Amino acid sequence: MKALHIYAGPKAMAHIAAHGLRPAHIHVIPGAAGGPKGLILGPLDRFLFGEWLPQSTQPIDLVGASIGAWRMATACLTDPVQGLERLAHDYIHQEYKVPSGQKRPSANQVSNEFSQTLHGFYDGHVREVLNHPRYRLHVVTSRGKHILHREHPLLTPLGYAGAYLCNALQRKAMGAWLERVVFSSHGELPFDTNDFATQHMPLNERNFMAALQASCSIPFVLQAVHDIPDAPTGAYWDGGITDYHLHLNYKGLVLYPHFQQAVVPGWLDKALKWRHKSTPFLDNTIVLAPNPEWVKTLPNGKLPDRSDFVRYAYDFKGRVTVWKAAVEASEQLAQEFANWLRHPNLSEVHSL
Repeated sequence: MKALHIYAGPKAMAHIAAHGLRPAHIHVIPGAAGGPKGLILGPLDRFLFGEWLPQSTQPIDLVGASIGAWRMATACLTDPVQGLERLAHDYIHQEYKVPSGQKRPSANQVSNEFSQTLHGFYDGHVREVLNHPRYRLHVVTSRGKHILHREHPLLTPLGYAGAYLCNALQRKAMGAWLERVVFSSHGELPFDTNDFATQHMPLNERNFMAALQASCSIPFVLQAVHDIPDAPTGAYWDGGITDYHLHLNYKGLVLYPHFQQAVVPGWLDKALKWRHKSTPFLDNTIVLAPNPEWVKTLPNGKLPDRSDFVRYAYDFKGRVTVWKAAVEASEQLAQEFANWLRHPNLSEVHSL
């Protein structure tokens, strides 16, 4: 069974028909939020950043939210293949032990342990990430406004309820509660920001760890990161809140390794199926995603996801085994894309 499905917007489809697809054509690579689902993209990432893209020399913008930000930052290391292999290992082997008498670890516990993970991963390597000669890193976060400006046990749930109701009416209306704040290593943003309230800040050695942790800080699962250096004050949460799958109005040809076909705009849009369709924002986008039928052959018939932390709450080795098996199976995604690149066949590309 084919593991990989390739999807393309109309302009990307026309590009492939006229020119094929070469590494020099790529201008942007996004990395979606989605927690453990992102593990399935490890082999594709290693192929792209370790073998294929080094065949070209143009600057490339890497845009990431949550685990996507972790993936894109890792791609900026001097040895991205080794870094991406370690990322998969470290993510798979995360263990948040449930304290006696509790149903789940506290947000404070998860935040502290995740902070230690990030420091162990990037300490001594931040400068090489920020100064990559080709890759321009953009880390997406969500900053709270009004009663979400500071994390609070009562006001924060109320604020997110307000954000949910506003978002259901109109995505832009959620901007009254949350704004997109993007931290960039250098350069302008590779997408238009008229779609949503946005601030653009420098990503530097002072704020790298805080910005990356904020981008991964799922509300109520981790604590917000407050007052990131060299940025507006306030509480910062997971970049996936405002930009779950980075459904953005990109500039240039986009290659998007993703864990599904749909590019969902925001985390609060997950239940709003009418917002899961493609739009003109994705006209220049090529999505590489697993075949849904192939996904059913993985352990538990699905991609790794956050529910596995609950399912295997008292079976750490069981979760590790299941996630490692899924990652090993996903080598097929990279192999099939490499084969397709040797002989690009437009008949195998689906409309996005």
